[in-house]
Amino acid sequence: MIRIPLRPLARILKARETGEDPKAIEVENLARRHEALRDRARLRAEGRLLVLGVMFFAAFMVIGIRMGALASSVPHEPVAVTQGSAIIGQRSDIVDRNGRILATNLETHSLYAHPQDMIDPAATATKLAEIFPDLDLERLTKDFTGSRKFVWIRRHISPEQLQAVHDIGSPGLLFGPREMRLYPNGALMAHVLGGARFGEEDVASAEVIGVAGVEAYFDNYLRDPVNEGAPLELSLDLTVQAAMEEVLAGGMSLMNAKGAGAVLMDIHTGEILSLASLPDFDPNDRPRIPSEGDQADSPLFNRVVQGVYELGSVFKIFTVAQGMDMNLVNANTMINIEGPLEWGRFKIRDFHDHGKELSTTDILVRSSNIGTARIAQMIGADQQQEFLGALGFLEPTDLEMIEASTGTPLLPRRWSEISTMTISYGHGLSSSPLHLASGYASIVNGGTVVKPTLLRQDGPQQGEQIVRSSVSTRSVDMLRQAVVRGTASFGEVAGYNVGGKTGTADKPRAAGGGYYDEKVIATFASVFPADDPKYVLVVSMDEPVETSGDEPRRTAGWTAVPIAAEIIRRTAPLLGLRPDVDTAQPVGVTLTSN
Repeated sequence: MIRIPLRPLARILKARETGEDPKAIEVENLARRHEALRDRARLRAEGRLLVLGVMFFAAFMVIGIRMGALASSVPHEPVAVTQGSAIIGQRSDIVDRNGRILATNLETHSLYAHPQDMIDPAATATKLAEIFPDLDLERLTKDFTGSRKFVWIRRHISPEQLQAVHDIGSPGLLFGPREMRLYPNGALMAHVLGGARFGEEDVASAEVIGVAGVEAYFDNYLRDPVNEGAPLELSLDLTVQAAMEEVLAGGMSLMNAKGAGAVLMDIHTGEILSLASLPDFDPNDRPRIPSEGDQADSPLFNRVVQGVYELGSVFKIFTVAQGMDMNLVNANTMINIEGPLEWGRFKIRDFHDHGKELSTTDILVRSSNIGTARIAQMIGADQQQEFLGALGFLEPTDLEMIEASTGTPLLPRRWSEISTMTISYGHGLSSSPLHLASGYASIVNGGTVVKPTLLRQDGPQQGEQIVRSSVSTRSVDMLRQAVVRGTASFGEVAGYNVGGKTGTADKPRAAGGGYYDEKVIATFASVFPADDPKYVLVVSMDEPVETSGDEPRRTAGWTAVPIAAEIIRRTAPLLGLRPDVDTAQPVGVTLTSN
């Protein structure tokens, strides 16, 4: 910028020559300089105001557009944006195959006391005893009036109890946050779920840990925050389970049984759709393990998984299937059944006299012990043991429950020829109903070994081929014949072709050895529909007695079979199976030719 001097020499000299005042020139130039400065300042201020105005206009436009967008959008809760996923501290839910809640968490409170802060400890104790009748008033009063500084009263209380304690108004009664495990369906699936309890705890928090069933088996998964609260999805169906337990409980009462168990299994995937053991319990209030008496009589005992029994003639299908697979017999092979069959001092007899010989099919249909034992003699001890081992009968099942490891089969000390003969018809080897269901599924699903599971599967298992598919098909046909014209005739269900085999075994004495004269384990193992096998159902009754006739009847055909038939009748539609109903004849007037 060129600055104009205030007293330019040329003008000063000229002004002196003409007699003008040189100071006027300085004043004039100073005024011009001030005007220039003022003009530049005004322009700069106008520019700043213009920029500020544009900025304010843009800001108001952005705000207006945003307000318009918010006014026209659907209201929703704001979601905080974070890096990564939040850590989930609570125990994961357990759901059935359709996502229905089986076990979840409930926010509640614990109740504890600081007696030194109470105004009237004795009166407080009395009021608490009125709210919680199970409390010992004398002991509680002693704790409140003594020297104790801290007293646990209840590990968890209901909202109603919380309000009632609040109404007492004692400053020494305090509450701590709790998360308790809740089973909204009560005793339904009790043995599968097992239950949970508090582990390490203080007044501010408590650890929930599984104590039995899948709660204990999957305890680490359910407590792992890495899973972000994802539920544990089981293979069981809540609706099917409810129907099975209702029928099983009614059948147990009707048949005067001491206990009962049932398991329904998909023969291709190994998924267990339902598993019930009676008597049962409520996992919300899990009873204590009995310290005396027979543990098998406790409602905590799982008869399907833990109970190992001689299951009787239901084992005959394994002997027949193995004999056919080894080409030792076929469905029409005639076998001598004259009895008794003697082996040393042992004698094997049939329950009924069936004549001198029967075909292999009729040996199964009419449940001949002698005929089955003769087939077992052809098979041999080593081959029988290997076959049953491949089916899983020689070791505990690996079901996803901690109780499964305790269901160890009882095997003969020496697998002799007589052991081979008796095991062929279900005596001399004790296994669980779950073992039986798995074995039947492996025989009737095309002949591939399948293992039971409580987790939902994406597809069928690809197990070892245990028998040829043709043998599997023939075995199903034989089981169907056992229902149509054999010992399981009460197992027929209209619309569903049911196949199955009965088994009645004397119950061993708890002490002293030997067997009871009039106590049995009655079992029915069934497959349905027989024309396209999909499911295996095993029903077992402990000491059943059917008393509708002149004499008491204990065999499986009279006790376990009708119960299984009713379960199939109730659950098959729930499983999506359409009944096979014959087309009805037309009703009305029909024109016919002469």
